[in-house]
Amino acid sequence: MIRHFLRALGQLPDPDFARVLLTSVVATLTLFLILAAGVWFTLYQTALFTVGWLDATVDVLGGLAVLVIVWLLFPAVVVAVSSLMLERVVRAVERRHYPGLGPAREQSFLEGLWNSLKFLGVVIALNLIVLPLYLIPVVNLLLFYSLNGYLLGREYYELVSLRRLNPERMRYLRSEEGLRLFLAGVIIAFLSVVPIVNLLVPVIATAFMVHVFENMRQGLPPGTPA
Repeated sequence: MIRHFLRALGQLPDPDFARVLLTSVVATLTLFLILAAGVWFTLYQTALFTVGWLDATVDVLGGLAVLVIVWLLFPAVVVAVSSLMLERVVRAVERRHYPGLGPAREQSFLEGLWNSLKFLGVVIALNLIVLPLYLIPVVNLLLFYSLNGYLLGREYYELVSLRRLNPERMRYLRSEEGLRLFLAGVIIAFLSVVPIVNLLVPVIATAFMVHVFENMRQGLPPGTPA
């Protein structure tokens, strides 16, 4: 696992990585700025109570709640925004480290968009459901990394594997290597909440998962399942 991660880090200077990274960072920050502006306008331009101090308290607590939610959902939003551009990263890794691979199945823009929106919806819904538990010390960390580790590992795996496997074989390999994918997802989730580093996560995680996937499918029996 560490070897795969270091190989991904070693390719960061690749021009294809830089293009995707710049685009995803700009798009993600723009999305969060729009969200923050919308919340600010709603909270500070709308008087919910006639008592001044009470309304000000609600404004402050509401703003803090938005910051917490944005921090918790950052990994999912970054993945959703950048997943439409990560094909370039996968091709760059395959070209450098796996030149013997044949052509991959290309995903259409609509297919990629649907998968991104579906993943984003699931992650937002699940994190909002367990949001009260995030207020409990220790439990919040265990829950955050368990939930997002599972989801991020699964999402990046599907992003990479569906280019090379049909859905049946993809699901079979995922069930056989669930623990490895979960551990990879935890690593990705941890990086996703580290300031500055989290901006690099989509590119690093994609390259990392290409190496993990290629290693995993070496043990996949031919034609299993049909």
